[in-house]
Amino acid sequence: MIIALRNNYCLVFKRNLLQVTGERFYFQFRGFLSRHLRRRKFGNYNLVMPAQVSPMRKVGKEVPTPSYYKTRIPSPSPSVPEIKTQEQIDGMRRSCKLAREVLDSLDTIIKVGMTTDELDVYVHDWVTSRGAYPSPLNYRGFPKSICTSVNNVVCHGIPDNRPLHDGDIVNVDITVYYQGYHGDCSAMYLVGEVDDKGKHLVRVTLQALDLAISICKPGQAFSAIGTLPQSPSRIEN
Repeated sequence: MIIALRNNYCLVFKRNLLQVTGERFYFQFRGFLSRHLRRRKFGNYNLVMPAQVSPMRKVGKEVPTPSYYKTRIPSPSPSVPEIKTQEQIDGMRRSCKLAREVLDSLDTIIKVGMTTDELDVYVHDWVTSRGAYPSPLNYRGFPKSICTSVNNVVCHGIPDNRPLHDGDIVNVDITVYYQGYHGDCSAMYLVGEVDDKGKHLVRVTLQALDLAISICKPGQAFSAIGTLPQSPSRIEN
């Protein structure tokens, strides 16, 4: 999904727009979106449009799978926040550690010309070879093992056959299901030579994340965590 802002209106561009609206409207809307965003001062980058998505991959029988692997439907969440036991915390740490390891390995993998689908294959094989399940796969029907959000794609982008271009920025979101627990993390990557605005966006976003993490503690309100990064002076400093 691609979201673009036009004045006070929000335009949501879904990947299945071609099937829903027909070819003529699809290309008219695509042209409008491209022209509009090119007029905005967002820096020098390539506008991402929907590309071809390959078939959903499978996992071996030896890999433990979550409840939604075949049904697409996850198990119900607790109705109230749950206080975790030490055993649960240890399990979460193990799964998060594994997710972080595969995320760190992407530093030497991501490069100009590589497709996000190739990234998906790499992570899928890496995760399953270690006895874990790539959590996004078939979660409510999601067709891939990771989420890749390039440039103007806001979040939860679906890997496809579009090659990464020089100057792209890409967020890779990795979640693994390991020994009964999900571990989730993501990171931004610079592809080739990224312009100053792209670097600034990545830098300030990381500062905001670190600032929010720094106030996490027992008794802290979620609202405080959500509003803290809205202070530009604190983020920049």
